[in-house]
Amino acid sequence: MMESKKTWLITGASKGFGLSLVRQLLIAGEHVVATSRNLTELIAAAGNPGENFLPLQVDLTNEDSVAAAVTAAHKQFGSVDVVINNAGYGIGGSIEELTDRETRDSFDVNVFGTINVIRKVMPIMRARQSGHIINIASIAGITGVSGWAVYAATKFSVVGLSEVLADDVRAFGVKVTVVAPGAFRTSFLSKESLVIAENPINEYREVREAHARYLNMNGQQAGDPEKAAKAIIDVVGEENPPLYLLLGSDAYDRAMSKLDRMEKEFKLNEELSRSMAYSA
Repeated sequence: MMESKKTWLITGASKGFGLSLVRQLLIAGEHVVATSRNLTELIAAAGNPGENFLPLQVDLTNEDSVAAAVTAAHKQFGSVDVVINNAGYGIGGSIEELTDRETRDSFDVNVFGTINVIRKVMPIMRARQSGHIINIASIAGITGVSGWAVYAATKFSVVGLSEVLADDVRAFGVKVTVVAPGAFRTSFLSKESLVIAENPINEYREVREAHARYLNMNGQQAGDPEKAAKAIIDVVGEENPPLYLLLGSDAYDRAMSKLDRMEKEFKLNEELSRSMAYSA
């Protein structure tokens, strides 16, 4: 799989993609640092600490907690070669329904948690002139759907920061990939990984219907998380890994539909767009 053993730091590792990644990497003999909000849950799912495995309890919204995890990873294994920012959760509701606290909490984990990890790991990667940062976004970060505006906003943020990060760190030999999965059979639609607005408004009937459609999909998603984990691992082994990685036929189809729609919208107003310069 890998030409030489690497040290991987994976957030949100107690379930979903994170757990699949941890298990596959440990089988492959890689060094794995896994983080979760709940260390007991992480160890129960992934196993006890070992020669190649360092599980850590980390609060991604706390910069000191993140710094301590990165320091521990570097101290135990001597490097941090790959970071997979996988931690995050879904949040459903119209913008009007979601409180300021609900909205900010989701950004704190989904966006600022990712930024905190990048900020703390970059000095190591910059000094080594190598590394790979993989940010797990969502197809919702490319094209959102009704009822999930704030979730889409957090994932659009992850896509956007990844695009610019790739340019910013290229000179240091650090690569960046942003992953946009579709629907995979993980615990994402369970109560542990999903927040729905505590104060729904009756008039948003279409939003309730959209939520019901997604919740009814739980346990029946087409995507296999083990295949997704393998695809992410394989990307790290590529000499020229992609900046964007769509996972799942649904993600691919939705992204291409958005691309076609944007092209038509942009061209429809091309004359107006080009008419904004000062007249000579």
